[in-house]
Amino acid sequence: MRIAIVAESFLPLMNGVTHSILRVLEHLQERGDEVMVIAPSTSDTAVSDVVNGAFVHRLPSVPLAGYTNVRVALGGVSRVKRILADYAPDVVHLASPFVLGWRAVQAAYQLGIPTVAIYQTEVPSYAARYGLPMLENWAWNRVDNIHLRADRTLVPSTFALNQLRGRGILRVGMWRRGVDTARFSPTKRSTAWRASVAPHGERIIGYVGRLAVEKQVEDLAVLADLPGTRLVIVGDGPQRAALEAALPNAFFTGFLGGEELAQVVAGLDLFVHPGEFETFCQTIQEAMASGVPVVATGRGGPLDLVENSRTGWLYEPGDLAQLRGYVQDLVGDDAKRRAFGTAALASVQGRTWPVLSAQLVQHYEAVIAGEALVEPAAAPSPVQAPGLQAPGLQAPGLQAGLKPAEPATISVTSSKGLPA
Repeated sequence: MRIAIVAESFLPLMNGVTHSILRVLEHLQERGDEVMVIAPSTSDTAVSDVVNGAFVHRLPSVPLAGYTNVRVALGGVSRVKRILADYAPDVVHLASPFVLGWRAVQAAYQLGIPTVAIYQTEVPSYAARYGLPMLENWAWNRVDNIHLRADRTLVPSTFALNQLRGRGILRVGMWRRGVDTARFSPTKRSTAWRASVAPHGERIIGYVGRLAVEKQVEDLAVLADLPGTRLVIVGDGPQRAALEAALPNAFFTGFLGGEELAQVVAGLDLFVHPGEFETFCQTIQEAMASGVPVVATGRGGPLDLVENSRTGWLYEPGDLAQLRGYVQDLVGDDAKRRAFGTAALASVQGRTWPVLSAQLVQHYEAVIAGEALVEPAAAPSPVQAPGLQAPGLQAPGLQAGLKPAEPATISVTSSKGLPA
């Protein structure tokens, strides 16, 4: 198979989009497929033009204002169309499309090349967080237009599935994310690292991710004075200086990767994630694979990942008192925390990248063959976790082991053009 992957962001920038692309490239390389990645240019001359067997075609780009390591590709539809026409792929994979992806979906449509779009970033909701609420409707219109034009859209969570189907985008299927359970494992827990961070035996509460406005890391200030705890912030980004000022007692590691990251995650007693705009949240899966229970906001991807009162707690978005209460519940009860951690580890078994990448290839083959998508219809799941109660009590609608309602199955009768 000949595949073109169009990436809004790629190496050297590491984020959820890049991570997913790298894992998919590994799988495609093992299969012997031919792959080209189209991505924004970079000023880093050390970055190779070949990654996991795929040639990387760089387009001229400019840095995003206020977020200089994120670059936006320049040029119009015609430039992307020429690249795709010369390469002649069997399918175009649109990785979190928005700017470059919008040009690519139009170019592929004009050339008659089938497309699979991966909805991975809730870009429109970022607008309000960045003080630009007037752009939110425009951004949603862009998202709608991309995914209505794509032959198939894949989403990572029930929340995202409902979100897009609620906007009239019907050719949507589920494609979750894999996790490396060999790399992220309780066996990586290091007593030496723990002692260096919490020399008096404090319980270690950790966050892992970009330090950016949309991640709402500043909400963790509500945990800063919890007795007998140490807050660890893993990651880097434009908000780092502001967060270091707001959380003076927290331990900031900076960006970590590889085995160093796996060791730190396994060394946590509790993982917290306050961001409300996660379509999936890969770092939650990595914490769970490390045997670490989770407290996360009850919106978006975490609704599928965290089983309330079993693998962690979900709190009402914006209810920081509830966040603090759930954290206190777990750091103060060693037996419960261990039980939640054991259940978290069990919940991610079998979610390997080879399995998930093989599923993606099946989607490629289906759109190439012009097959209609048969997928679950939108399910009545909450936009946020409602009515969450104090620790120790069951949350209405989110009792232990309860997941969002399983949707019924429908058949979409057309895989081309607008929904039938």
